[in-house]
Amino acid sequence: MSSFHSRRLIVLALLVVSIGLLIPGLFAPVLTIRGVLKPEGIAHVAPELLEKGLGDESIAQLKSMMNPVVIGMLEATGGDLRKTIVEQLGPQMTSSLQKNARDLEVYVQTRSIVGSVRHLYEVRSSTAATLILLFSVVVPLAKAAMVFVALFFVGDALRRRRMLQFVEAIAKWSMADVFVVALFIAYLAAQASQTPPGDANVPPPLLAFTANFGPGFYWFAAYCIFSLAAQQMTTGWFTRTSSEKA
Repeated sequence: MSSFHSRRLIVLALLVVSIGLLIPGLFAPVLTIRGVLKPEGIAHVAPELLEKGLGDESIAQLKSMMNPVVIGMLEATGGDLRKTIVEQLGPQMTSSLQKNARDLEVYVQTRSIVGSVRHLYEVRSSTAATLILLFSVVVPLAKAAMVFVALFFVGDALRRRRMLQFVEAIAKWSMADVFVVALFIAYLAAQASQTPPGDANVPPPLLAFTANFGPGFYWFAAYCIFSLAAQQMTTGWFTRTSSEKA
């Protein structure tokens, strides 16, 4: 078997492995975001929530259940029933929440790359969806398709070399797919930032997020690394000499 045909078989194997890594990278979960209500955050805002939540109707109902003598004394001394309730119940609510409450999970979302594209189109974020679709799906598949066509369907050495050189040129943009996904992850991870502990000037978070990579991230990262290596190997083989014949 000639050297050219042997190299074509090796490249075919590289393409198969590359696509095999890409597919789960596109459809498997890439990132999971979880959000939990923090008891210390709820305790911090409890007095304010209590004060704002006590409307006129609530105050009227409370008055109807209280001793008229107490209400009369409070009004005679110029007291404010709403303020009194907040001052009496606020510290108790805060203390109880800090002691007894636990983290409450209120948000969980897991997305794959394809799922993220679909969701972005659904919420009419077409620009972001199109960029992710272009650099994470279209460009990788197009590169693989052009290499396959150049090696197995183009008999002229000059045309093959030009096509592979074009693939090599767009391969310089191959990190763009990593960049787009990195931006996507960074955007979600930014929502996962939590308040640094020990900072007395920063109030405790009411809602804290955590972000975890899913298997799709590692599949896609493996594809990117493997695809770059395979691309360099392939273009080096088939564009080195201009006189190479099929």
